Amino acid sequence: MESFPRPRHATPAGWGLRATLAPMLTLYGEPLLDSPFVFTVFVALSEKQVPFEMRLVDLARGDQRAPEFVARSLTGRVPTIEQDGFSLSESLAIIEYLEETLPPPLPRLLPAGLEARARARQLLGWLRSHLVALRAERPSSSIFYDRVQTPLTARARADIELLVRIAMTLLEGKPAFLFGDFSIADADLAFAAMRLVKNGDALPSRLQAHAEAVWQRPSVAAWTNLARPATAPVLGSF
Repeated sequence: MESFPRPRHATPAGWGLRATLAPMLTLYGEPLLDSPFVFTVFVALSEKQVPFEMRLVDLARGDQRAPEFVARSLTGRVPTIEQDGFSLSESLAIIEYLEETLPPPLPRLLPAGLEARARARQLLGWLRSHLVALRAERPSSSIFYDRVQTPLTARARADIELLVRIAMTLLEGKPAFLFGDFSIADADLAFAAMRLVKNGDALPSRLQAHAEAVWQRPSVAAWTNLARPATAPVLGSF
């Protein structure tokens, strides 16, 4: 069990009572701790500095199909969050919920500007709906467990070319992050890039440097440093 300090910053109006009196938020994830979508929500909660515990759902055993979990998750998938009688699944929905219920002065998950925020959402949606061959040939498990030895197919290389073009376009002229300050889009892009970095596949130095810098961010490092595979049903408090 790992423990992290609770937030020390000021809480925005309307949240303080909920944060201090409501039950601790629970994040439901999976025991291998290699899901890119659970990763997104873990990082988001850490960035928002919300104390939470993590409960693991054994997907191999089919626990996500148990009536109790389906009633909680609605879609029967992880990540799911739950607090004070409300539960929500699907990583993008959770990001939007956290951004609306935990506004500034808490750290933002999405850029402040309208156009930049729209672009971040575009990238987040694209990363979830494309790169099918890359995800198959460089699975997320290869980031945290055994590396893949087989060469990339033409379809995966085409995915990489598209990923590089989009990432380099967004990173052009940016000293650090995609939209000035860190956003959850930086985390998700870094996760996609790490599929290649960890397997020794070539990337432009600027894109690799971005991924490695994000990987060192405390909210991201807290995820990468978790013991794997998890053997306890509950991890936390974070």
